[in-house]
Amino acid sequence: MANPYFDFKNFRVWHDRSSMKVGTDGVLLGAWAPVEHATRILDIGCGCGLVALIAAQRNREARVTGVDIDEASIRQARENADHSPFGLRIELLTADIRTLTAAPFDCIVSNPPFFDENLLPPDARRAQARHTQGLALDELLTAARRLLTPHGLFSLILPAQRADTLLSQAAAQGFALVRRTDVVTRSPKPPRRTLLCLSPTSPDAATRRDTLVLTDADGSRSAEHAALTRDLYL
Repeated sequence: MANPYFDFKNFRVWHDRSSMKVGTDGVLLGAWAPVEHATRILDIGCGCGLVALIAAQRNREARVTGVDIDEASIRQARENADHSPFGLRIELLTADIRTLTAAPFDCIVSNPPFFDENLLPPDARRAQARHTQGLALDELLTAARRLLTPHGLFSLILPAQRADTLLSQAAAQGFALVRRTDVVTRSPKPPRRTLLCLSPTSPDAATRRDTLVLTDADGSRSAEHAALTRDLYL
């Protein structure tokens, strides 16, 4: 049986009742997203609250809102937040992001559903969390565009092979690419995931593009991966 919780340096995340479990994708997004100067942060599809908790740890002044359509996930995220040092700054809502009404956020993060396969997993809640039947990427972009301040930033992680499609959809909605990081499990393998940071306003500087290699040849965590997550992993 999988461990029902995962311990980080500053908090424990229980995920046995959540449709979105703790995983590398969420940790990478939470550690990578530019949340440092935000005052209001929104986590779309927050699941057990992992990314919201990381954002609250990295920015000790910001208010963080997590939204998920799955009520059981929100209940568990609330418990995780309440047992963390950051619970008073984290709001958690059971809501559909497509109809959510809220004041604009200057930072939005999302580890969205991204699988399109016809063969869905048997668990309906897991399917909703991981497949685009529940929330298509263009709908996610529309919601983020509506809820973001003019100079805000929207960061997300998705399979590398879908990055260019997402960027085309984002450009059609007026987003500009601020940063792209391709995530490689181990060199010289091709990228497995891509981290993207988008803005509704064209950035002053040129788009930053880089690569993050997760493991060295011996299977140990790479120096750059360790540096990115040093304040999170035990």
